Amino acid sequence: MSENTTKPASNCSAVVGLQWGDEGKGKIVDILAAEHDAVVRYNGGANAGHSVVVKGERFSLHLIPSGILYPSKIAVIGNGVVLDPDKLLEEIDGLRARGVDTGGLVISDRAHVVMPYHKAEDAAREDALKRVRIAQAGETGRKVSEIGTTRRGIGPAYAEKAHRAGAVRVGDLLHAETLRDKIEIAIATKMDLIRDLAGSGDAIESQKVMDWALGAGEAIAPMVRDTTYLLNNLVKAGKKVLFESANGTLLDVDHGTYPFVTASSCSIAGIGIGTGVPVQRVGRVIGVMKAYSTRVGAGPLPTELAGPGPDGAIGDRIRNRGREFGTTTGRPRRVGWLDLTAVKYSAMINGTTGIALTMLDVLAGFDTIRVCTGYADGTKVSDRFLPDAAALANAKPHYVDLPGFSEEIGAARSRNELPKQARAYVEFIEQQVGLPVEILSVGPDRAQTMIQV
Repeated sequence: MSENTTKPASNCSAVVGLQWGDEGKGKIVDILAAEHDAVVRYNGGANAGHSVVVKGERFSLHLIPSGILYPSKIAVIGNGVVLDPDKLLEEIDGLRARGVDTGGLVISDRAHVVMPYHKAEDAAREDALKRVRIAQAGETGRKVSEIGTTRRGIGPAYAEKAHRAGAVRVGDLLHAETLRDKIEIAIATKMDLIRDLAGSGDAIESQKVMDWALGAGEAIAPMVRDTTYLLNNLVKAGKKVLFESANGTLLDVDHGTYPFVTASSCSIAGIGIGTGVPVQRVGRVIGVMKAYSTRVGAGPLPTELAGPGPDGAIGDRIRNRGREFGTTTGRPRRVGWLDLTAVKYSAMINGTTGIALTMLDVLAGFDTIRVCTGYADGTKVSDRFLPDAAALANAKPHYVDLPGFSEEIGAARSRNELPKQARAYVEFIEQQVGLPVEILSVGPDRAQTMIQV
């Protein structure tokens, strides 16, 4: 058999989010990293935020894979990530100050760099879009809603990657002549656009950007490698590799609620693109989902609990109990009842083999817990998700009401220790999605996790 044959290998696993992000992927990756040799981020940028709590100590990670908290593991930032050097170095310094060994961190030389002008463009685009939306709302009464990016330059950096000529990759930071050419091209093609979008704007000086980029390259040079060969050699040698997605599947640029999505491939399809390792090598796909739904920024959330009435009070209660505030931005997340129609769709397109269910403890104290199992259309109920913002905005959730549970469950360490109603809720999810809940989290700490329950 050829050494290049890409048959599935059970030693490769993936963790993906089945909702709109913030499902708890960082915690699940941290737990699974213990049994893997390398952990790989394959998409997104510093717009992602993974929180991990170890022995009561919280770590917030934005670019570095969650496996970094294990000193013996290789932590890889793949070529599909857009890298903000300032945020990366800040994150490294913060981890080292807390005693975390970052010696296993490796960065792909082909990852694209978020440049200062990408952030300027991101902010200018959002501001311009908001002005247009306000004007439209004045004429039509429609709700004002920009895309809701984190303004960290992620989208413009991915767009630059597609535009090619002025795109800067990590490897370019180590070659001054190539770097200068690309920066000059990018600034020449961008500044008029940024000024037009913003209505004003100071000139971006290429020499200042050049000096910044060379400094960033010097700082990260020891970590830069060809990670495609590194990862494929690890797989070939039988090492266990864990692929970590940033953002949730419903924010995927192709399969999410377009246009209110991120700029990268968040599903497992992004593994091949973002690492150079064929997705056929992945034998286990853990889909992470909360026991309810959340979303940050704009875009439809059919089961949203908002407003001045009882629904808003329920949403506030879940938000506060669940600490639903963005790891990256601090923005309060929008909250809703669990939408299983969305979860089933994400599980389908990821080829999910098992579920990691998080935040079940947040629902303690409710007499009734509602679950959306489809969308009503007149007298009919459809179980098909609508991956289009305009269509999904008109979806009417069809709810099934389940009995709640009053007991706090943070101390439970097996499914048998859960209240009967909590167990029934988990079983209902398994039945509806058609997958086992292999990991069940009842609190933020590593210890508050049941594995293969």
